[in-house]
Amino acid sequence: MNTDTVNFKEEFSSKIPALILLTNLGYQFIPPSNCLERRGNLSTVILPDVLRDVLRHKTYSFMGKDHKLSEAAINKIVHELATPAMNEGLKAANEKLYNALTYGIGVTEFIDGKKASPTIQVIDWHTPDNNQFHFTEEMEVENAQGTGKRIPDIVCFVNGLPWVVI
Repeated sequence: MNTDTVNFKEEFSSKIPALILLTNLGYQFIPPSNCLERRGNLSTVILPDVLRDVLRHKTYSFMGKDHKLSEAAINKIVHELATPAMNEGLKAANEKLYNALTYGIGVTEFIDGKKASPTIQVIDWHTPDNNQFHFTEEMEVENAQGTGKRIPDIVCFVNGLPWVVI
């Protein structure tokens, strides 16, 4: 048997090198079973605990002071990102998610009886090191109708949101 030949199996030729590259780039690996546990179910594609952790560190300025987000505001942002408005159609849902990720999400907060309406950036576009990067492999996802599943080879997350699907 000739051991000098290239192994063309997907696992060896592309997947493992990609996993190593992501690790070397600073992404944290989440084993598939742990990823499913953190997602909660097969139809959820975000990592809510990571997103909540990122949002707990976000601040907004109001009346000259910095304030942390309330749990209600965090819940609103997580809900908005976890449940896109598919009833409005795929194009509209994608546009809303794009706008939320690009421009931020508006929330309503009350500070000493006064209403604040900050826009919260979910992704820190100016300082990438302020974001959290994770990846998993073989992430099983149920389709919207619950009639079938997809299993991408690799999924990369930024702040708990699926950003790259391979």
